[in-house]
Amino acid sequence: MLKVKNLVKEFQSGDHKVKAVDNISFEIPRSEFSTIIGKSGSGKSTLLSLLGALDKPTSGSILVDGQEITKMGDSKLIGYRRDKIGFVFQNYNLIPNLSALDNVMVPLEFAHLSHAEQKKRAVHLLDQVGISGDKQKRKPSRLSGGEQQRVSIARALANKPKLILADEPTGNLDSATGQLIVNLLKNLAKTEDTTIIAVTHDEAIAHQAAITLHLKDGKLVK
Repeated sequence: MLKVKNLVKEFQSGDHKVKAVDNISFEIPRSEFSTIIGKSGSGKSTLLSLLGALDKPTSGSILVDGQEITKMGDSKLIGYRRDKIGFVFQNYNLIPNLSALDNVMVPLEFAHLSHAEQKKRAVHLLDQVGISGDKQKRKPSRLSGGEQQRVSIARALANKPKLILADEPTGNLDSATGQLIVNLLKNLAKTEDTTIIAVTHDEAIAHQAAITLHLKDGKLVK
């Protein structure tokens, strides 16, 4: 489902070029939960930005569900990010003055759905991640960190993306809550038929993934 071949991303640093991602190749099957692990500066965030089409590689290719995103123009990339990719962030990035339900409905404004269909989809996703009843009407400030991350995951799933990219999704959570989020992501990869990749520095999380990519100095290591 995700195929990366000979991926390189170079940055200019003074008179030198630095390879933040250095000739990386890998494949991840559909409906799997995978992780990218490595120390600070290993290239994790750069690789995630490339996979999410937030940045363009110096060379190499990225294929998602048969589409080579590295050959897309800027206008096509906007649509691709909107329709095919979901993002989950360490800091949740929820809109503070909107309810949990309305936060999940935001990406659906661009879908060809009636308001009633948008609401039905959002309610279903929130129920799936364990945010139900009155909690769906609450603003983020009235939810715990774990609950806010669940809302963020539901929002990422709104447009039925082919790929979800999670940047340290348990970074601001205690270990018990973090484990619940990992379990949720693993289950959702299967039930929602989407590939989920999480960047983490936590070896315990990486051990639970179907595939773990270890990065060091921009290169994949075993």
